[in-house]
Formats: sequence, C-alpha cells, structure tokens
Amino acid sequence: MKSSDSMRIGELAERFDLAPHVLRHWEAMGLLAPASRVNGRRRFTRDHVIRVMTIIRAKAAGMSLEQIREVLTVSGQAERQALLQRHHAELERRLYEISASKALIEHLMQCTADDFTQCPDYRRIAETAAGPQNLHNDGCVI
Repeated sequence: MKSSDSMRIGELAERFDLAPHVLRHWEAMGLLAPASRVNGRRRFTRDHVIRVMTIIRAKAAGMSLEQIREVLTVSGQAERQALLQRHHAELERRLYEISASKALIEHLMQCTADDFTQCPDYRRIAETAAGPQNLHNDGCVI
C-alpha cells in the first residue's frame, strides 16, 4: 500500500468529526485494530475507515461499545446473527415508541382543545400508544 493510502490519527478522526482520543480509546477496547506505526506514528488504512464507519453507525443505532465489540469479534456467523436479531428487536420496539410519541405530538400541534388531555382524539391516540399491556385496570399508564 502506498503511503498516500494511509492517514494519521488526526486525519482519520477529522474525517468523522471525532477527537483523536476517541480512536485511541476504541483501539484500546479492541473495536479498532491497532494501526501500523511509521516512525512511531499510527497510520490508518481504508479498512480502519470502514471499521470507524461501522462503529459510528452501530452507536447511532443505540448499541453500546461493548455490544459493538461483541458483534465485531464474535467467532461465528450464527452467533453474530443471534446478537443482531436481539438488537434488531430492540430497534423495532424503539421505533414503535418513537412513532407513537410522534403521533401524540403531531396531534398536540393541531389540537384546539383547552385541555388537550380531555380531547377524545388525543385520549384515543394516547391509549393506542400505551398499548393494552401497559395499562392498569384503572386505565393509568404504568
């Protein structure tokens, strides 16, 4: 690989708007393979760029650094699929919650009721958003 194909830690960090110490931390945690050193300085490759993009996207999906490390280092595809399926189910749950919250907010932005909690449409949306598994017998959300 040509030296122009590699980059210093500051260049890689800047590419993703990260501080260099973040990359050092990820390297220490085993998320990022140690960079080769040229004259004592880390030199990162395109593979590192892909790995950093993967870490950033996984973090944006709500994965902890430990979960990301586990996915990146798990030995078999079946184990990786099981880990990812669990996380996918959690993302689906979060998407449902976000969608329900968004529906409530969208209604409130247009609701003309003096007390929106008494608005029949708001109450219907709120009850649907809470789901039957989250309501007590008295109708209170837990």
